[in-house]
Amino acid sequence: MDVTPLIWIITIAVTIVFFVYEFFAHVRTPHAPTIGESARWSVFYIGLALIFGVGVGIVSGWTYGGEYFAGYLTEKALSVDNLFVFLIVMSAFAVPKIYQQKVLMIGIVIALIMRGIFIAVGATLISNFSWVFYLFGALLLFLAYRQAFTHGDSNPADGRFMRLVRRVVPVSEEYNGDKLFARIDGRRFVTPMFLVIVAIGFVDLIFAVDSIPAIYGLTQEAYIVFTANAFALMGLRQLFFLIGGLLERLVYLAQGLAVILAFIGVKLLIHALHKNELPFINGGDPFKLIPEIPIWLSLVFIVVTIAVATVASLAKTRRDARDVRPVDAATDTGDDR
Repeated sequence: MDVTPLIWIITIAVTIVFFVYEFFAHVRTPHAPTIGESARWSVFYIGLALIFGVGVGIVSGWTYGGEYFAGYLTEKALSVDNLFVFLIVMSAFAVPKIYQQKVLMIGIVIALIMRGIFIAVGATLISNFSWVFYLFGALLLFLAYRQAFTHGDSNPADGRFMRLVRRVVPVSEEYNGDKLFARIDGRRFVTPMFLVIVAIGFVDLIFAVDSIPAIYGLTQEAYIVFTANAFALMGLRQLFFLIGGLLERLVYLAQGLAVILAFIGVKLLIHALHKNELPFINGGDPFKLIPEIPIWLSLVFIVVTIAVATVASLAKTRRDARDVRPVDAATDTGDDR
C-alpha cells in the first residue's frame, strides 16, 4: 500500500481537527447530551468510517479494504469494551453527568495517543523482526484468556495503582466543577476529577496493549492500523450516551472479544510460521503446511462473533428480567399478607 508522507500528514491533521471541533462544539460547555444529539453524531461518525473504508477499497484494492473493515470492527468492539470500563470508573468516582463528556473526551484523546505510540513501535518491530509475530500471537492468546475469565474482577478506580496515587498526592473530598485542582485553606489539592483522568489514562494503556497486536494480526499496514483506530475512537463519546443503558446488558461482550482475540492470535502464529526465521523452529525455514487465514474469512468471523455475542447477551438479560418479575410479584404478595 503506497502511502506518501503528505497523506500521513493530512490524515493526522484531519483527525486532530475533528477532535478539536468536538471539544469546542460539544465538550467545552458542560452538559449532558440528549439521545437525539448522540444518535446523530454516532451515525455521522460510523457513516464516515464506512465511506473511508470504501474509499480504501476503491483506491488501493479490496484486500486492503477488507483489512480496514476487519480492523475497524475489531477496534470498535474493543472500544465499546473500553467504554464499559469507563462507565465503571465514572460510577466508582460518582462523576456528575454534566462532566462525563469532558472525562470521556480526555480519555479518548489519551487512548488515541497511546495507540499511536504503540502503532509506531509495532510497525518498527514488524519491519525489523519477523519473530515478533510469535510474540504478538502468544500475547493475544493470553489476553483472550484474561478477557474471557478475569474481565470485571477488579475495580480500576480502587486498584493498587489508584491507591498509590492517593498516597503520593493530596486529594480533596469533593469535585470543584470540572477542575483538576483546588486550593483549600491555602493548600493545593487535586480533585477527584484528577483521579478519574489518571484512572482513565491507566485503563487506556491496558487497552492499547490489547488493541494494537490484535489489529496487526489483521493487517501489517500502519496506515490502516492508524485510521481504523482513529475512526473507532471518533464518535465513541456520543456512543457512550447513546448506548449507556445497553452496555450493562452486553454480558457476553467480553467472551465474544476473547474469541476474536484468540482467533487473531492463532492467525498471527500461522503467519509467523510462514515468515519463520528462528533457527530452532523448522531449522529456520518457513513452515507453510498450514494455509494462512484469508482476510475475508477473518472479516466474516469477526462480524458473526460480534453478532452472536450481542444477540446472546440481549436474550439472556431479557430472560433474566422476565424470570425476576414473577419472583418479585410473589414476594410482594407474601409481604402484603
